[in-house]
Amino acid sequence: MRNLLFGFAFAAAVASAGSAWPQAWPAKPIRAIVPSTAGSAVDIIPRIVFEQLSADLGQPIIVENRPGAGGVTAAASVARAEPDGYTILVDSSAHTVLPSLYPNAPYDTVRDFSGIILLGSLPNVLVVAPSKGFKTLQELVGAARAKPGAVTYASAGVGSATHFSAERLRLSAGFEAVHVPFKGAPEAYTEVMTGRVDFFFGALASALPFIRDNRLVPLAVSTPKRASVLPDVPTTLEAGFVDSDYTFWIGLFAPARTPAAIVDKLHQQAHKALQAARVRDRLAALGVEPMGMSAAELDALVKAEIAVNAAVIKAANIKAE
Repeated sequence: MRNLLFGFAFAAAVASAGSAWPQAWPAKPIRAIVPSTAGSAVDIIPRIVFEQLSADLGQPIIVENRPGAGGVTAAASVARAEPDGYTILVDSSAHTVLPSLYPNAPYDTVRDFSGIILLGSLPNVLVVAPSKGFKTLQELVGAARAKPGAVTYASAGVGSATHFSAERLRLSAGFEAVHVPFKGAPEAYTEVMTGRVDFFFGALASALPFIRDNRLVPLAVSTPKRASVLPDVPTTLEAGFVDSDYTFWIGLFAPARTPAAIVDKLHQQAHKALQAARVRDRLAALGVEPMGMSAAELDALVKAEIAVNAAVIKAANIKAE
């Protein structure tokens, strides 16, 4: 009888400790690993949210930029991290490209990560230098078709959202072009503005300052509907190119086996931060659209997009470099 009572008491103590521990989290700073350079949309958007989230959680969120290998370097470091809620991954829709592009990556995108929340989606906008003289997307496509392989396009790396936006358009419109990958978006913008590269599908958040300064001309956005901050710029679908759309999203992920209570708390607190007027207004000014999804729905989205992107990679014959 005494042993039975001891067993009940021990079980109750463990249950109590298990429920109390997540409430005590976080007790130290949180690291957010970003797979791109500073100044990219995948860097800008989460920093806006983290300001509020950090204040709500009562702990700093330290952003670490780890570009390289198309995002594999950053993702691998999080996959290997202790699943205690103190290391999270910031990633984009490129997260669902990597399984097909890097089949030998040291992690499994589905098995080794738990979705936390989507911070939102935003269009990629096709931009060219004013000196190129293109006024419409149809003019650019016409020039590319007239001289196969003569047109160049930049990206923030093989398999990035900027790369995939261009490939979906290229496959739909039926033209050849030379891909010029860079380490990050800032370098791509520089090369397009100088005219050394013909076009770039940059994230709207990072492209807007250059568009407003008339240093770049927007020809189309990648999303199914127009961007509210660029209402006069058509979508690639409106320009007549079927299945050319691409939705660029940014989300947060935790290592698999992170306690569900911590993932739930992160989701709830991040959702609360996204609803704060200051955060909401700043994101809206950058063209970010909210994406209301649960953590489980984010995991389902990742699985679905992996299959879709595998087909694009095969059709476009994309290889990791």
